[in-house]
Amino acid sequence: MSQIVIISENTLAAMALRSLLSDIAPAIDVVCYHDIEEFNTAAPVVAHFFVSTRVLFENMDMFRPLLRRTIVITEGDNTSFSQAGMRTIDATATEATIVRQLLHIYQAGHPSGHHPAPQHNAETLHGDDASALPTLSQREKEVLALLVKGYINKEIADKLNISLTTAIYHRNNISEKLKTRSLGRLTIYAVLNNIVSLSEI
Repeated sequence: MSQIVIISENTLAAMALRSLLSDIAPAIDVVCYHDIEEFNTAAPVVAHFFVSTRVLFENMDMFRPLLRRTIVITEGDNTSFSQAGMRTIDATATEATIVRQLLHIYQAGHPSGHHPAPQHNAETLHGDDASALPTLSQREKEVLALLVKGYINKEIADKLNISLTTAIYHRNNISEKLKTRSLGRLTIYAVLNNIVSLSEI
């Protein structure tokens, strides 16, 4: 079975990226390697690479023919990589920006929309039994949609013509049901379950 492979000397960043990628593509293994030697020893079958700029530069001969399947993890300005036709993820961007970048990459690779069934993706948020997770109500979906679009509690209440207390209540219920308060993970859930489109966030 093919894997999504992350090769980066920044172990903490690699672990965070692996968590997000596992939420977006729960059906595929995401594996981290600290360097190219560790990767070569494992010799996995790779669907996509996420590599640090250092790994890319030190192994350009290897990655040049794999550029369509390689995403470069940059730290800040990625103009030179973009001009060279490479896809990038800026590790210094906000969580919301990184999630949008990852979802764009995922949807570009799955234009027909390989989305998991509703609520199945919630299982990946914490590895819980999906059957134990309640479904979101229609109102909770409306609150979640506004939340991931960047609205604050008061604005959500005003838009849905509900009290602030009710908006907060729904927001807490959503976080409890999906077992996360991370806006990035809630955004992934909302996009992959067709509650919002990527163009809306």
